[in-house]
Amino acid sequence: MAVITDAAGGVTDIGADELAVQRRRIIMSGAIGTAVEFYDFFVYGFLAPQALDRLFFPKFDPVVGTIIILATYALGYGARPIGGVLFGHWADRYGRKPVMFATLTLMGVSSTLIGCLPTYATIGIWAPVLLIVLRCFQGLALGGESTGGPIFAIESAPGQRRGLFAGLVQVGGAVGSLMAAGAGALVGLLSQADLEAWGWRVPFLISIVLVALGIYVRAKVMESPAFTRALTQQPPERVPLVGLFKRAKKPLAIVFLCGLGESAMVNFFSVFGLFYALQAFGLSRATLLTGVLIGNTIGLFSNPLLGRLSDLTGRRTILVAGFFIAPLFAAFLFIPWLAAKETLWVVIAMAIPAAILQPSIFAVEGSFYGELFDETRLRFSGAALGRQLGNAIGGGTLPVIAASLLAANGGNIAGPLWYYAAISAVSLIAVLFAQETKSKTI
Repeated sequence: MAVITDAAGGVTDIGADELAVQRRRIIMSGAIGTAVEFYDFFVYGFLAPQALDRLFFPKFDPVVGTIIILATYALGYGARPIGGVLFGHWADRYGRKPVMFATLTLMGVSSTLIGCLPTYATIGIWAPVLLIVLRCFQGLALGGESTGGPIFAIESAPGQRRGLFAGLVQVGGAVGSLMAAGAGALVGLLSQADLEAWGWRVPFLISIVLVALGIYVRAKVMESPAFTRALTQQPPERVPLVGLFKRAKKPLAIVFLCGLGESAMVNFFSVFGLFYALQAFGLSRATLLTGVLIGNTIGLFSNPLLGRLSDLTGRRTILVAGFFIAPLFAAFLFIPWLAAKETLWVVIAMAIPAAILQPSIFAVEGSFYGELFDETRLRFSGAALGRQLGNAIGGGTLPVIAASLLAANGGNIAGPLWYYAAISAVSLIAVLFAQETKSKTI
C-alpha cells in the first residue's frame, strides 16, 4: 500500500493498481503543461517577426521593431522567476496539485486574451502595453508550470525510473512544438494581409484546447506521494525561500547556471534561428517548419529514451554532452546548412536541435534539478527559482541580444554564436561541479 493525498486533501492508502493509474495521470498532466509552454514560446517566436512587430509596434523601423517585439518576448521570461518564487512557495507549503491547477489556468487565460487583443491601429499605445502585461502573466504562470510537471513526476516515480518519468513529461515539449509548427504552417499559407488581419490570432486561441484538457486530467490527480510523506515527518517550511538560502545554496546555484544554457539552446535554434533564417537568407517558412515538425516528431521518442538512459548512465554524462555539442553544431553545421539554402540541409538543420540536442537537456533536467535538493519541503521552490532565473537571463534575453549583436555588426553571425557558446560553457562547468543524482533517494 502507498500513502497518498486524495482529491479532497485527506491522507489515504491506495493499492499498487491505483498508484499506477495516478502515475500515468501525473505524467499526462505534466506533459500537457509542458506542451502549452513550448506551444506558447514557439508560436510567439514564429509570429513575432512575421506580424506582431508591425501590428503592435508599427512606428518603428522594421529592424528596431523586430528587436522590440523580441524584447517583449524576453519580458515574459523576466516574469518567470517571480512566478517561480510565488508558486514554489505555495507548492512547498500547501501541495503540488493546487499550484498546478492555478498555473495552467492562468497560462490558458493569458494566451487566449493575447489572441483577442486589439492592435495598435485600433487602440494605439494601449495595444503594446496590454501585450506586455499578458506576456508577464504568461511568464508568471510558466514560472511554476514548467517546474511543477517534472517535480510532480519524479516525486511519484519508482526510484530507478525517475529519469524516464521526467523524460515522458518532456514529450509534451515535442507535442507543443509540433502543434505550434503545424499552426505556424497553416497560417503561413495565408497572404501577409490575411495573416495580419486575423490569421495571427488563431494560434493563440487554439491554446485553450490544451489548457482545458490539462485541467480535466489534473482534476483526477492526487497529491505527490513524496510531499505527503514529508508532511507526516515535518511541517512545511514557513518560508521556503529562506530555507533555500540557508541550507541549499549550492544546488540552487547549479540549477540557475544550468538553466542559462538550457533555455539559451531552445531560444537560439527555435526563436533566433528561425528569425535569422527568414531575415538573412529569405528561406521558406514552410521548409523551416518542415524541419521543426520532423525534429519534434523524433523528439516524441528521444525524450523518454534519453530520460531512461540517464537512469542507467547518469544525468551528468548526457547533460555534459548536450551542452558541449550544441554550440559546436550551431557554428559548424546549423548556420552553414541554412546559408546553403538547399532544402534538404535546411530541413536537417532545423530538425536536429529538436530531435537530439534539446532532448539531451530537457529529458534529463526534469529529474536532475529536483534530485539536487535533499529536502522535499524546499524542492519545488529551489528548482523553480533556480531554473526560471536562469531561463530568464540565459534564454529569455538571447533572441533580443543576438538580434542586437547581429544588427550592430552588419549582419555578422559571429557575435550571436560566441554569445551562445559562452552561455553553454557556463552551464557545462556547473554540471561538472554537481554531484550525480540518479541513485539518490528523494
